[in-house]
Amino acid sequence: MADKELKMLESRVNELIDACMHLKEENKTLRASQETLVNERATLIEKTEMARNRVEAMISRLKALEEHS
Repeated sequence: MADKELKMLESRVNELIDACMHLKEENKTLRASQETLVNERATLIEKTEMARNRVEAMISRLKALEEHS
């Protein structure tokens, strides 16, 4: 009986090791994905800021043209 319980315990430990390895790999993948998304977000924020500045500059020029007319 003890041998059977020991084999069951060994099987369960192996399952836990496999689950742990799977979770580590998944965590690694998620961290890489998160880093990519953070970088993309920073790029989009920068582009949005540049576009906003350009629009504000255009509005200022249009107002200046309107005042000179």
